[in-house]
Amino acid sequence: MELRINQKTYQVDADADTPLLWVIRDDLGLTGTKYGCGLAQCGACSVLVDGNVVRSCVTPVAGVVGREVTTIEAIEDDEVGKRVVATWVEYQVAQCGYCQSGQVVAATALLKHTPAPSDAQIEAAMINLCRCGTYNAIHSAMQALAKPESA
Repeated sequence: MELRINQKTYQVDADADTPLLWVIRDDLGLTGTKYGCGLAQCGACSVLVDGNVVRSCVTPVAGVVGREVTTIEAIEDDEVGKRVVATWVEYQVAQCGYCQSGQVVAATALLKHTPAPSDAQIEAAMINLCRCGTYNAIHSAMQALAKPESA
């Protein structure tokens, strides 16, 4: 089947029900997207599908045929993604870093859909788990990103 990932087209030989995560990691070698729980609960496997956050560990690969998938490897190709990564670094959000690709993907999706989200919108969207507990740093970085940019 043909997949569009990070603005490139790939031919993959996988069963239709294979989780997208394993195609991304094992078949394409894009290892920034992480396996966490396998139950779509932790968010380490988050990718964008047509700009929306999707848990790739439970998304059948057949479900993304004809759609645009963006992984952490290409997140900085987008201006919003680039701002998110720069702010993550500025606020020193990551500790172990394992969950951070999913966190950055979720933050990018939120800011693309809602450029100046409220605290409630940030709280509702930033639900990925972090085993190091960097939630305060994530929230601070998101508050900084939510402020309208100065001209």
